[in-house]
Amino acid sequence: MMDEQRMDGQKSKTGDCIRREWLERMLRIAAPVLESLEQRRLKKELPVEFHPERKVFQPLEAFGRTMDGIAPWLELDGLEGEEKVLQERYRALARTCLRNAADPASPDYMDFGDTDGQPLVDTAFLAHAIVRAPRQLWETLDADTKKYVTAALKKSRRITPCPTNWLFFSAMVETALAVMGEEDCDRTRIDYAVRMFEEWYLGDGVYGDGPEFHWDYYNSFVIQPMFVDIMRMFGQEERYQGLRRKVEARASRYAQVLERMIGPDGSYPVLGRSIAYRFGVFQLLGQAALEKFLPPQLPAAQVRTAMTETLRRVMAADDMFDGNGWLRPGVCGYQPELAEGYIGTGSLYLCMTAFLPLGLAPEDEFWSGEEMEWTSRMVWSGKRVERDHAI
Repeated sequence: MMDEQRMDGQKSKTGDCIRREWLERMLRIAAPVLESLEQRRLKKELPVEFHPERKVFQPLEAFGRTMDGIAPWLELDGLEGEEKVLQERYRALARTCLRNAADPASPDYMDFGDTDGQPLVDTAFLAHAIVRAPRQLWETLDADTKKYVTAALKKSRRITPCPTNWLFFSAMVETALAVMGEEDCDRTRIDYAVRMFEEWYLGDGVYGDGPEFHWDYYNSFVIQPMFVDIMRMFGQEERYQGLRRKVEARASRYAQVLERMIGPDGSYPVLGRSIAYRFGVFQLLGQAALEKFLPPQLPAAQVRTAMTETLRRVMAADDMFDGNGWLRPGVCGYQPELAEGYIGTGSLYLCMTAFLPLGLAPEDEFWSGEEMEWTSRMVWSGKRVERDHAI
């Protein structure tokens, strides 16, 4: 009995240390964005020298993506001690930032639809944050802030999405408006995205980004995380009968593929567009752990160990940040040649979505389970591993 208690205590201590490491890494990335916006200085302080022609978009890019990643942790109840104090600080910070971003009188008021195209993308990431943390990022807001945020999200409606993953940006804005209790939620935009991506499903857990397949991580950056959460909101409706189960089964398979992409040293294949989002490529893997749709043969603790190694591998590069703590473009440090023309400093904060599992309680198996080698580490050290197969 004593040995079992000792082992449980050791597991708990290990999990606490790893969780603390994840939390420190997440807040290191998030703090410059949220603290600058709290002071209404984000537009002045966010570096825009990299692709300065996109200066107008970058504040909302940075803010929306930061919030999308930190939201589950803000929503989590039951924390204690130092982490609880930090959480309360960031909850208050988030509420202030929402007001400063959406209040037209604020010097940091953001472009939610004044310009064509890009504002829809970034409004959608902020909308996804509200869907992920409705109590902390909506219900606790004061009346004026609710009014400003509602108007901001609706402003993005003037932008027509192209027939790609952008359909989910419109659908996610409308999903957030439904969460917020807005009666004029436009279900046509949601239904259209759902219908088109059902047509674009290619098999074995992968959707086309439009009618064609692309070698990139957009199934994890946008498509499947938003599709899953839209189905979690509306999947019980008769029109979507049985679809949530199918969507989550496909996402479960894709999460399994993502785990197998993490190499023995924590690296991963650098391919496709937007690779400068760094470990944001594993958003869906973290979401599968958070929302409990990992495949049964993939233990949560194995996912934690693999993702921890990736966080360490990427963040070991000293030049990932500038001298003031802002992200710089690249994968392993500063590699601006890896960034497309639409990538600015603000865009890079999609990496925050790797931290979704911090929305799980410290006692959850994801954190408390014993250290486990992940698939590629086991394979390349000569251990026996169950073969992969399609669904």
